[in-house]
Amino acid sequence: MTIASDRSAADWKKLDKNHYLHPFTDFKSLRKKKSRIITRGDGVYIYDSDNNKILDGMSGLWCVNIGYGRQELVEAATEQLKELPYYNSFFQCATPPSIELAHLLKSITQPQFNRVFYTGSGSEAIDTMIRVTRRYWELMDQPERKTIIARENAYHGSTIGGVSLSGMKMMHSQGGPFLSKIEHIGQPYWFGSDRELSSNDFGLKMAGLLEEKINEIGAENVAAFVGEPIQGAGGVIIPPETYWPEIQRICSQYGILLVTDEVICGFGRLGQWFGADYYQIQPDLMTFAKGVTSGYLPLGGVMVGDRVGDVLIDKGGEFTHGYTYSGHPATCAVAIENINIIQSEKLIENVTQNIGPYLRKKWHSLSDHPLVGETRIAGLMGALELVADKTSLERFDKKIGVGTICRDVCVNNGLVMRAVGDIMIIAPPLIITREQIDELTEKAWKCLDLTQKAIDT
Repeated sequence: MTIASDRSAADWKKLDKNHYLHPFTDFKSLRKKKSRIITRGDGVYIYDSDNNKILDGMSGLWCVNIGYGRQELVEAATEQLKELPYYNSFFQCATPPSIELAHLLKSITQPQFNRVFYTGSGSEAIDTMIRVTRRYWELMDQPERKTIIARENAYHGSTIGGVSLSGMKMMHSQGGPFLSKIEHIGQPYWFGSDRELSSNDFGLKMAGLLEEKINEIGAENVAAFVGEPIQGAGGVIIPPETYWPEIQRICSQYGILLVTDEVICGFGRLGQWFGADYYQIQPDLMTFAKGVTSGYLPLGGVMVGDRVGDVLIDKGGEFTHGYTYSGHPATCAVAIENINIIQSEKLIENVTQNIGPYLRKKWHSLSDHPLVGETRIAGLMGALELVADKTSLERFDKKIGVGTICRDVCVNNGLVMRAVGDIMIIAPPLIITREQIDELTEKAWKCLDLTQKAIDT
């Protein structure tokens, strides 16, 4: 059975215009332009209501890790919905899928992680992390440790807690005031700097900002530092290799909690289970979502390390926090099957040994294009810096909106690439083949040519 199969594409666009408020959207502008209606997906491709075939270079929204059309996930959800569609985790209850997934998550995370708190999304996971962090320090008889340090241009979700931690000025300009006791430091964005320092020296300098901020606030007032291993929505900001080891050292020296936001980097995106594994750091807490179910159903959570979890259990009494859908049995069943597929098909090994190196080579070949000032990539996360002058690396005037032009050109030519300002980014499904990588990079080059033509006329 299909949903209102008698509706035309025009019908869908009209109903969308009249009734649907989209996230991160200029509503008035969209009403004039109208939406592209995505109707189905298969592998690494999506199809719209006009039957255009589009290579999804963004895995939906960083989440469809094992690709579209996986019947195994449909069957996992269906069987669980037949058996027990829902029960809550309140009142000393649990369901087999929520327990089984907790055990499975323990097996794929670092040894300090033995417990998980479930949420419905990455934003909820961030809010939960804030509550857990501050509660931990209360139980440690250090209630003054409230301040959480994050980074400029970071994205940590759209709830009040998520926006507060996020370092995006545009988000902070709407709907405040936000949470207090949140501080931000500079991001490890070497290309966006004056590049007078080497990459490694720059990494140490930017990590050092954390120590400066701790000393400014007073270590006795700082609860945690939180960061995406690689800033995703900020433009795939890949930190220098010196950055995360120094962050780890500083957190250890001052006794503050280290939190990695793994919502984008988790579940194989970087050729490791998590970004913390990729950078060989040991966080106290990890937030996750997206790739845990490959986006087939909404699920998030917080992996709680023993340093924190033992205190919550031994000293905490009732933790007055949770969600109606914490540990939803159907979403947990899908997550279990999704993780089993990642393991059985050796998708992480494939990223590390096969498609990751191949994509890296092909992606870096785009650096020869006149519009591209830098290419960078880690695992299956890549970025292109669009510049007005390739020699001086001068940026385009923001009013031109080159990134937006390129994004629209791409989708009109069968490729999803996301624009973050004038940075074009990709994060394709882990199942992408070498042939499809060839297609992706060939289309990217063509779309760069068309973008150049558009801005020259």
